[in-house]
Parts: sequence; C-alpha cells; structure tokens
Amino acid sequence: MRIISGKYKGKRLTAPKKLPVRPTTDMAKEALFNILNNRFYFDEIKVLDLFSGTGNISYEFASRGVENITAVDGFQGCVRYISKTAQELGFSINTIKSDVFKYLQGSADKFDLIFADPPYDFETEQFLEIANLVFEKELLLEDGVLIIEHSEHTDLSEHPKFSEQRKYGGSIFSFFEIE
Repeated sequence: MRIISGKYKGKRLTAPKKLPVRPTTDMAKEALFNILNNRFYFDEIKVLDLFSGTGNISYEFASRGVENITAVDGFQGCVRYISKTAQELGFSINTIKSDVFKYLQGSADKFDLIFADPPYDFETEQFLEIANLVFEKELLLEDGVLIIEHSEHTDLSEHPKFSEQRKYGGSIFSFFEIE
C-alpha cells in the first residue's frame, strides 16, 4: 500500500502478511480522497476509522494534515501495526482495540467523518447496523458524513440516511448524512 498525497506522498508501507485485512485499493482510495478534498479542510476535522486493518485510510488522512484520528480494529496485530507505523511517521493516530459494534455503542465522541471498511462478507444487516449505531448514538458532528466501503453485492441505499454511492473497481463507497 502507499500514501497517495500529503506530507508522505508516494511512501510505500508493507504490512505484515499475517494480518486479516483487505486494504482499500490505491485507485479507490485516490478517488475517495478527491471527493473528500472538496468537502473538508483536512486540518480542521476529526476522523474515526472503523475496521481500520492496516491503517491505510488513517495514514492517508494523517499525511493530508488531519491531526485527530481514531482507528478502531478488533485484531490486536492490526492495532499494534497501526500504532508502530503512526509513531514512526509522527502521526497522531489514537488506536483502540475493540469490537467495532461495542465501540460504537459506548462512544460519546463526535466526528466530522466516520469511515468504515468492514469485511465484504458481512451480511447487509451488519453493514446497516454500523449506520444505525452512528445515527442513534449521534456520533456525527453537524455536516458530518459516514462512509461505508463494501462490495457491489451489498446494497445500502434503502437506509434513511443514505445520500449517495460511488463505485471504483470492486469497491463501493456508500455515503450517509444527517438530513
């Protein structure tokens, strides 16, 4: 994986092979960040990265100037790798080892942007539960957005807070917003 833009533009990172992850492709990540770059001032936002895996998305935000990032993953190896890499690069990424659903239920923090990249083999109900918890717990700040990455075999467009989706290769980003 590589960092697309910002302070560490072009930097390649190699995660340990034993991590149970499927990192967002560079093409999909670049397209997503082109959209986000037009919506947010990165140095002013607070980001939550759920199912953070290798930290691919967190590093991209950090490289672009986001200083308030929380990365949550249930696998200790992922959390350890993100913490180590963030420290080496001087990124302020707060890592939390937790089941994402439990984290969402117990969190009192609010974020400008929440990105979730759960396993593609989740049932549709599990993807929707992420959105339901984010909105029930009011975890988004005003004008905030939730983005869930999933495969083309999952349709989240019936959720009441769904606003749009973008497809890049085999990845789809569904956007959810407060009305």
